[in-house]
Amino acid sequence: MVDVAVVGAGPNGLAAAVVMARAGLDVTLYEAADDIGGGSRTTELIEPGFLHDVCSAVHPMALASPFFREFELSRRVDLRIPEVQHGTPLDTGGAAVAYQSLERTVAELGVDGPAYGRLLGPLLARVDGVVEFTSNQLLRLPKDPLTALLFGLATLDQGTPLWGRRFREEAAPALLTGVMSHALGSQPALSSTGAGLLLSVLAHAGGWAVPVGGSMSIARAMADDLTSHGGTIRVGERVDSLDQVRPAKAILLDVAPPTLARLGGSEVPDRYRRALEAFRFGNAACKVDFILSGPVPWRSPELAKAGTVHVGGSRRAMAESENLVDMGKHPAEPYVLVSQPSLVDASRAPEGRQILWTYCHVPKNSTVDMAEAVIARIERYAPGFRDVVVASKTTTAAELSAYNENYVGGDFSAGMLDLRGLVQRPVVSPVPWRTPMPGVYLCSSSTPPGPGVTGMPGYHAAKHALKDIFNARVPGLGLGL
Repeated sequence: MVDVAVVGAGPNGLAAAVVMARAGLDVTLYEAADDIGGGSRTTELIEPGFLHDVCSAVHPMALASPFFREFELSRRVDLRIPEVQHGTPLDTGGAAVAYQSLERTVAELGVDGPAYGRLLGPLLARVDGVVEFTSNQLLRLPKDPLTALLFGLATLDQGTPLWGRRFREEAAPALLTGVMSHALGSQPALSSTGAGLLLSVLAHAGGWAVPVGGSMSIARAMADDLTSHGGTIRVGERVDSLDQVRPAKAILLDVAPPTLARLGGSEVPDRYRRALEAFRFGNAACKVDFILSGPVPWRSPELAKAGTVHVGGSRRAMAESENLVDMGKHPAEPYVLVSQPSLVDASRAPEGRQILWTYCHVPKNSTVDMAEAVIARIERYAPGFRDVVVASKTTTAAELSAYNENYVGGDFSAGMLDLRGLVQRPVVSPVPWRTPMPGVYLCSSSTPPGPGVTGMPGYHAAKHALKDIFNARVPGLGLGL
């Protein structure tokens, strides 16, 4: 008999297992795949010797997540910060770029630099409060009401059709919209704006980290900590029923809501089952990985230093592309998110070669291969890109869904990210991680604070399980403990 069973070895399942094992409990972690990691796996996807991140590649929350800060992730994993955090090539020539220094960014944004600074400066000054507010359940009272108010006002400023009123040129709004478009959904929107503002602030705080060796380094750090505290990891073992992991006193599930409904069977109360089965998933991604013979030949040299590039042109063009996806269409000129990990991590590819990680948004369940559209979009701002492509591999939205059961229809956010989706995740509750089944908790990205490699859904679920079942507090998570 074990004290705790955790199902799903993605970042959130691993975080939950770490917390429970650190509390002195007997923990077993189950993973259906042959390796841990979920959304933070790294593999030789195309050819031996080339390491590609299967899902997440760049980690703005690696230095900011309350869980990772307590876990001291930066002491366990080599996290590299690029010289340029992110950039957006412009149709008018040049590029808008964000440095870790807000002052330098403002100085290089031209006439709209001061407006950009006035938008993000107050949030950057209260970055800890911003992270605390966005890392928890939105229905709770914020610990720092003034920070919550400032964040809300900034979200209203950029999340409505009046989002352009403070800017006069293209660079600053394009830079912001490139980040806001990380979230799946139409533009402008309050939900995607909130996510984009958080990421934008983090770019000027700790920076957007790229882990050496790939995102799997983060998963392995958590797995090593789990096993060093007595936990057991069982890969290649699919759980099809809660009975399969009983008589564990606590069961924490890093799964999508429909999977929870299936695992619970007749134990799931009818009302809760209806909510789980009706849980809404959003649009999806088509991912294209590349092996390159050299760097991307960006027309703007600043982009050659950027860990992340948002290829989409102007704010208006990016919004049009995202809105087409929201209408169920495949844009001919999609917004493309590009990561260049080889710039800071030579271990990703043999000498003389580089890898490139890209995706664009598509309708849910799409089987369309968007590789040609992605290549053409990059080629527009990097003439000669086709000439440096050695090999590529496309993962369609349908294939992404098959890879990870939590990504229903290819939705890597594990749930629609509109305002309703941020509150009803998966139900409206002050403690949405707790289910009506005694001892059963949901700890996937379908619970607050939502998507991203943060560990926070797992942390929250474990915190409540410790209190409810074991009458215990969250233990210390640092290296010296």
